[in-house]
Amino acid sequence: MKLTGNLLIGAHEVTATTGTMKALNPATNAQIEPSFAFGATAEVERAAQLADDAFDSYNHTSLDERAAFLERIADGLDAVAPELAQRASLETGLPAAQLEAETAKAATQFRQFADVVRQGRFRQATIDPAQPERQPRPRMDHRMQKIALGPVAIFGASNFPISYSVAGGDTASALAAGAPVIVKAHNAHPGASEIMARVIQQAVKDAGLHEGVFSMLRGGGNEIGEALVDHPLIKGVTFTGSKGRHGAVPARAATSRSDSRVH
Repeated sequence: MKLTGNLLIGAHEVTATTGTMKALNPATNAQIEPSFAFGATAEVERAAQLADDAFDSYNHTSLDERAAFLERIADGLDAVAPELAQRASLETGLPAAQLEAETAKAATQFRQFADVVRQGRFRQATIDPAQPERQPRPRMDHRMQKIALGPVAIFGASNFPISYSVAGGDTASALAAGAPVIVKAHNAHPGASEIMARVIQQAVKDAGLHEGVFSMLRGGGNEIGEALVDHPLIKGVTFTGSKGRHGAVPARAATSRSDSRVH
């Protein structure tokens, strides 16, 4: 697979707007081609709008259609496993055999979520009827059902460059729930991130879904991440990180629309 280093926003490739970077081989301390693009808030806006546009149609796909889409991603990961493992090994110094196993784990996660989606039990509603005669005061009718709220922003992790990254469990679960995904790729493994992103992008196309179901962004500082967390169209944020980072995300989100964020 040829790497371009571009951002992937929906079906489109977007070149750098705020600079570029190259991956670093930790074993040799040498830079690895190609250069990878950095975006800014304009790219967040474009991806978020596409994701919002995609939400209604994607959220209303049939269970079989959504499960088949997840299985396409799993099949795509299987197809690129050796190439993905080799690139991730160059960028992280981890053994390629370990990273092939991690790729298999990522593919398995998508297939497991496909099974959950096809069974459909997550859609069942819990209903507690009202008890108007209850004392000391009546109880209201209570109803609960799991639904997707809207687009989800996912921050890739550095320590597991595949199974907690662009094609990790967070992405699989959000897509299974019917939520479009915008991934902020981790800069420690940009090439591996692009390979996974292209697999998902191709699966979106092959499944005939709205292009906004998936996008991948990259940034050189905090601007992209802050813009994703603060964006009113982003309804969920998920990431793997330290307690300090954990506390920063909901605090920032609470300054805008805390009622619509999940973490």
